[in-house]
Amino acid sequence: MAFKSIKKIFAYDGDDDNLTGGEDEYYNISTENALKEADKSGNNMILLEPRAYSESQQIADHLKNRNSVVVNLKRVTSDQAKRIIDFLSGVIYAIGGSMQKIGVGIYLCTPKNVNVQGKITEDSDKRNKNNTNNEDLEW
Repeated sequence: MAFKSIKKIFAYDGDDDNLTGGEDEYYNISTENALKEADKSGNNMILLEPRAYSESQQIADHLKNRNSVVVNLKRVTSDQAKRIIDFLSGVIYAIGGSMQKIGVGIYLCTPKNVNVQGKITEDSDKRNKNNTNNEDLEW
């Protein structure tokens, strides 16, 4: 008797043939929606090459969504690169993240939920350690 009352609650008529759609329909997600959901999950590594300072807000949005971002600043002028780094430094401070330089003009920005271990040294640091003379180095 209790089983029949449950059927009434869920309005189940016992006819499975009336169900429409196949199993595949439950897994079809548009690429755009999948990217939006993946962006919100906070487990992504985003690679960006901004071409203007105005794109720095997009980088900040990825960081706010707890995604790590590698920023390549080789496509902007040195003045714009400084402004972008200043802006991102403020964003990273606000979210408790970190920023590491991983190459010339390339930075790894991570939110609070990502730990980065190790450090990448620059070629100029290696040259300074190997060169004990006071000779001028080419930059």
